[in-house]
Amino acid sequence: MQALEQLHPDIPMGPGRVQAREFEYVRHGTLCLMANLEIWCGHVIAPTLGPTRTEQDFKTHIEQTVNTDPLAGWVFIVDDLNTHQSESLVLHVAEACGIEGDLGVKGKSGVLESQASRAEFLKDPSHRIRFAYTPKHSSWLNQIEIWFSILARKLLKRSSFGSLEDLKERILRFIDYFNATMAKPMKWLYSPRPIREEAPDG
Repeated sequence: MQALEQLHPDIPMGPGRVQAREFEYVRHGTLCLMANLEIWCGHVIAPTLGPTRTEQDFKTHIEQTVNTDPLAGWVFIVDDLNTHQSESLVLHVAEACGIEGDLGVKGKSGVLESQASRAEFLKDPSHRIRFAYTPKHSSWLNQIEIWFSILARKLLKRSSFGSLEDLKERILRFIDYFNATMAKPMKWLYSPRPIREEAPDG
């Protein structure tokens, strides 16, 4: 997310005129947001805001999320980005779940050998902490993506941010506001239409 500060105020709407936005802005940098949506209640929990979203960033994010309820079972729905199937994530899950034994060597053998073998380990249903991966090109199946669009529409789209710290503070305030006033389980209302049968000949 870009911290963009508008140099001039918007031109207000008037008779026969929609609100207009001046095009000049100052770019103060970017922030990456990692967040979790608890689907049973719709709350956003344990957000992480920082300059990058590396393998280590994601592992740290998962660790701080699990620490909010360290004895609970956790299922994280994520896409198949390589940082979601990393060596450090496997090692963290193994330690947190008390899984002992040789996990192999990255690029050579065992669980750690490849991205595919690491993903198989991370999605093992017997683990207290596990990951479910959305199919390729369908990350929209993950409900946090719907929440990201809410954040974009209600906060980011027409705002002006004086600094990265301003952007971070307002995102965190929005999350608190969302959890207090707007959070609820999402209902997916789409129902597929039946395929119409062709009328028989004659």
